[in-house]
Parts: sequence; structure tokens; C-alpha cells
Amino acid sequence: MDEEPERAKRWEGGYERTWEVLKEDESGSLKATVEEILYQSKRKRVIESHGQVRLGMMRHLFVVIDCSRSMEDQDLKPNRLTSTLKLMEAFIDGYFDQNPISQVGIITTKNKRAEKLTDLAGNPKKHIAMLKKAVDTVCVGEPSLYNSLKLAIQTLKHMPGHTSREILIILSSLTTCDPANIYEMTKTLKSLNVRVSIIGLSAEVRVCTVLTRETGGSYHVILDESHFKELLMLHVKPPPTSSSSECSLIRMGFPQHTIGSLADQDAKPAFSMSHLDSSSGPSLGGYFCPQCHSNYTELPVECKVCGLTLVSAPHLARSFHHLFPLDAFIESPVEEHQRNGYSPVHHVAVCSVWNVISSSMIRCTAAPAVFTVKLLLEAECQLSDRY
Repeated sequence: MDEEPERAKRWEGGYERTWEVLKEDESGSLKATVEEILYQSKRKRVIESHGQVRLGMMRHLFVVIDCSRSMEDQDLKPNRLTSTLKLMEAFIDGYFDQNPISQVGIITTKNKRAEKLTDLAGNPKKHIAMLKKAVDTVCVGEPSLYNSLKLAIQTLKHMPGHTSREILIILSSLTTCDPANIYEMTKTLKSLNVRVSIIGLSAEVRVCTVLTRETGGSYHVILDESHFKELLMLHVKPPPTSSSSECSLIRMGFPQHTIGSLADQDAKPAFSMSHLDSSSGPSLGGYFCPQCHSNYTELPVECKVCGLTLVSAPHLARSFHHLFPLDAFIESPVEEHQRNGYSPVHHVAVCSVWNVISSSMIRCTAAPAVFTVKLLLEAECQLSDRY
């Protein structure tokens, strides 16, 4: 190494001299340059998400959480387990906000075993309540990727072919204790069109790279807690549907909420199917299945009696824009629009936001007269939801 000081090391080939990009402004601050770098990375993700790729409306996702002894490490405060469960609560809220007619299930793995924390369901309150209880979980032993995937497949393989079947693994350990060859499990997942994605909390693991590559998922390793949250939120929006996915008609019911009172002579108490596992008794109101008249306290839900999918019209409308996403926005310099008579300040009529343009403007191809600012990328999301 001393004989060849000018020769670059092999591991240095994948890195850029990022410090050379930083430039100070007149006051000596680097804030403007850092904001520009962050904007470019965020802008790239927005453009990619607006491509003409069909996304699935109905998703069935199992989240596997590593609860091995490595989750007690304190590089995430107060420890990895508490930080993961806290971020998972925000993920569950965001997931059902963007996928109101989808379902989530949670699996934990530790001590070479895997068990279900919650089964596939569309009730975010139930999942969040169980996540809060899991804070007291004792982290012991090693995780088992094989047992976790096998447990998830037992449910996912019975899901209809037109739905998106996914598994998201949050892995802290660098080892996995499996009772069989996990590469054979990878072939099974691929044959069932189950997409596996992994978020690593420690370092990259070879078996995880192969697993995600063969099933069409993604594999990332976190840098810090904010990066962890960002990686989780990437899984909120549905992934592109595979070319082999089936297309079929789905029977749905749209029940209206009815409220009864003891004063009504015709009011009859009905047992809520949503409370089969609880001690709740009969209720006078709720959502009644139009096919079998079973009572439910909230939507969306799949009827336990007749199997009909019960949703509300707003749920269906919010999921529809994933099927036909909006075209990518076109970015162009401000000077070009000023020559055409446009002011640097334009009112975005669709989302009711006033935007001040600094260096570039973003135009929607569906509405040429509407412009938005590069610093307020959230406006693009509102626009895509409204069209």
C-alpha cells in the first residue's frame, strides 16, 4: 500500500467526493446547498412515483419484526425495538390512509420461532394497540427468516390472485436460524408471486439480498432513525403490479351506517361480528351487510359470514388513483414562463396553495395552466389525488 499511494483502493470506487459539491453562499452558510441536494433526491422519487405504472388497489401485507436479542442495542434510542414499534405505528396509519381497502398482518420472530402478533385485517386500531403492548416484549435468541416466511405464506397463498401479496421484514440480527434451506423457500415465494422486501438495522446480509432480488422486492439498510422512517414510508404506496397478476371482478357491498335507540319500537339489538374476540355485547347501530345483514362497527371489512367485501364509497375513490397514476410533472425555468407573461407567483386552484417560485416551476400535463413550486412537493401529491 505504501508503494502505490496514488492508486485508488477498490472500495473507494463506489463513492463520490460529495464534499466538493458543497458551496458557501455570501454569508458563509451551507444551508442552501444542502437543501438543494435534499430537494433533488426527493424530486427524483416524486418523478418516479408519477410514472405510467399500474399499481394495485388491494394489498395483503405481512410485516415481520425481528425481536431477537440484537433489538436491545441502543444505537436507536431508547433501543431498536422501541424505536421500531413507534415508527410502525406511524407506518400503519399511513398505510391505511393510502390503501383503505387493503389489509396488514404483523409477525414477530425470536428464539428461532415465529408467531403472529395480529392476523391480516383492515382495522388500524387493532394493529396499533398490539404494537403498543409489544413494547414489553423480551428480546431473546436469534430470529428465523424461514419460519417467518412460512407462517406468512400459510395465509397469503389463499389470497385471491388479483391482490398484491407482500412481506416486509424488519431485520436487526446478522444471523438467522432456519430449520430448512431458505433458498428453497425463495423458490416457493417466487412461484406464489409473493414480493419480499427487507429493511436491515445492522448491515447488509447476503441471504437477504438474494431473497429480495428473486422475489422482486427491495433491500435497504438504515443510516439513522430518520432514514429508517423514510424507508418505511416507501412501502406505504403500493408497488407496481406484476404482468402475471390476474384481473377479475370483485363483489363489494356498500352498507350505510344506521343508528338505533332504545326508544325505537322496531330497534333490535344485533351482535357485532367485529367483537367476536372481545367482551362487547349487542349494539343497536352499525354497518349491516346488504347480503347477510351481519353487523359491523367499522369499514372496510370482509364479512365473516358471507365473505362479501364491505367498503364505503370514499375508500374506493381514494384507492382508485393507484390504478391510473397521473403523468409526470414537467419542470422548466422561471424565465421561460415569465417571457410568456406568467408571474413568479401563481395560485394553484386545485389544492388552494400559494407558491413562490425561486428557480423553477413544475407544470402538470393534465392542467397546463396550473403551476406549483419546487419547494412544496407535497402539492404534487394533492394534485394527483384530486385528478
